Amino acid sequence: MAKKKGSGAEEKIKQIASLMDVVVNDTSIPKNVRKAVSDAKEKLLSNEELIVKTSGAIYILDEISNDINMPAHARTQIWTILGALESIRE
Repeated sequence: MAKKKGSGAEEKIKQIASLMDVVVNDTSIPKNVRKAVSDAKEKLLSNEELIVKTSGAIYILDEISNDINMPAHARTQIWTILGALESIRE
């Protein structure tokens, strides 16, 4: 079975979006952090070029990753998402 070019990245984007959903739906995470993750997900699912949408999502998540009010488990989830985004950006 031959894969279309870019289909691997699209599959990874779907997986990352589902990881983002976990964070967005976790009410133990501050609202501003959930909003930033939601914004990053929206950017990631946009119709822009792969590099543009992944870089935009990374920028949003990187900004929020140092929030002092973020629970440790949320920070770990965001770092996992950032790592996955970095891997498809390159």
